[in-house]
Amino acid sequence: MRSAPDKFAKREYVAPARPAVPLHRMPSSLSDDPRAPVDGKRILVLDDEFLIGLDIQHVLESAGASVVYVSTANDAAAAIESGPPFDVAVLDVLLGRDHRSSLGVAEALARHNTPFVFLTGMSGDGIHTKQFPDAPVLIKPYDSEALIAALQTAMRR
Repeated sequence: MRSAPDKFAKREYVAPARPAVPLHRMPSSLSDDPRAPVDGKRILVLDDEFLIGLDIQHVLESAGASVVYVSTANDAAAAIESGPPFDVAVLDVLLGRDHRSSLGVAEALARHNTPFVFLTGMSGDGIHTKQFPDAPVLIKPYDSEALIAALQTAMRR
């Protein structure tokens, strides 16, 4: 007699080293260029959506960057205060189910003179564009070339 599967059995999930289906593909023109705009840069990535964060990390590391990926504003603040300085950052505007803002992280980066790019799924102006009018804003979905270009723009300002 077969026993019924235990619906409460412990299951383990091992995340792949990179997303199985990349959300954005690294253009060959960037991946083949060792002098890509982010090559050698230390970049903070704050995004509460795990697969999107991993995809951004993969894109940037493929272009030669060193990436610190975090999913909460608290972890981002700790990384800013405790580690070596970042060259640039990527910030998702709204974090979590309660739609908390990453503005506190943007303020901490501004105090450290670190440029950043906002990511958002909503078009139009928001408090982030009013408070940081010079920060580039990428509207989701975007491609890898747009991300790299926005980071390059932020680092020039």
